Amino acid sequence: MYRKQVRRRRAILVVLVVLSLILISSQFSEAESGPLHTFQRGVATVLAPVGEVAERALKPVRDLVDWFDETFQARGENEDLNAQVAELRAQVTELQQAAGENEQFEKLLELDRTAPLGGYEKVTARVIGRSPTVWFSTVQIDHGSSAGVEKNDAVVSGEGLVGRITDLTPNTAQVELITDHSNAVSAQVMPNGATGIVEPEVGDPEDLLLDYISSDEPVQENQTLVTAGWSNGQISSAYPPGIPIGRVSSTDAAEPEQEFQRIHVEPFVDLRELGYVQVLTGGEDRPGVPG
Repeated sequence: MYRKQVRRRRAILVVLVVLSLILISSQFSEAESGPLHTFQRGVATVLAPVGEVAERALKPVRDLVDWFDETFQARGENEDLNAQVAELRAQVTELQQAAGENEQFEKLLELDRTAPLGGYEKVTARVIGRSPTVWFSTVQIDHGSSAGVEKNDAVVSGEGLVGRITDLTPNTAQVELITDHSNAVSAQVMPNGATGIVEPEVGDPEDLLLDYISSDEPVQENQTLVTAGWSNGQISSAYPPGIPIGRVSSTDAAEPEQEFQRIHVEPFVDLRELGYVQVLTGGEDRPGVPG
């Protein structure tokens, strides 16, 4: 029984193949007006509306599939672009940071050439911490006693005076800034040589005051202040001479009964943006200034 079914299926298959070959051969050899071509056109005419309806019915589905495909493709491209943008942004930030550090080093070298700081060994350090107040009173640097830094050493940046060392560990040091309320710097007005004391202005950490300048001393706006660096053999000022401090921003004329002028000074150093500083170690002995 099974064998008969197999032989029957094979016979049907052979007949269908033969018929297909006959129809194909007849179609190629038949003229356009022949019965096979006529039948083909009739079937096409009958099925064309069905195909058009199916095309319209399936178009939303096909559009939806295309939308998902394009959305996922766009999302992948967007993620790639975001990754590229993040990488480029990191490169730009790194270059800007390197450029800023290079500018600070160039200013430090320029200060070496212009300020009379010979005899001092200069320890370059990075600022690693800042006081958590608006008064910009102290910063911490990444070099300490193991690098030769000592207490009361002067600290400078490329623009001028920053402050002095007040506390030490082997690998770090605390710098008291010139804007700290307990700091005072003996200063000289250039070029006429009037001397006074620079102290922070109460209530404004970005403003300094030059006190103890006689009311008859001529002091003009934009004159430069440098550290006076005086010594009488027994006591000395806390800073060596000739370090730039700032410029005179304004002067208040003294009242008749006042002995001293009130002079405002804008510091050269932006203490909020310190990145690198130099500690001036060694140098000449300054009597009265503990090391």
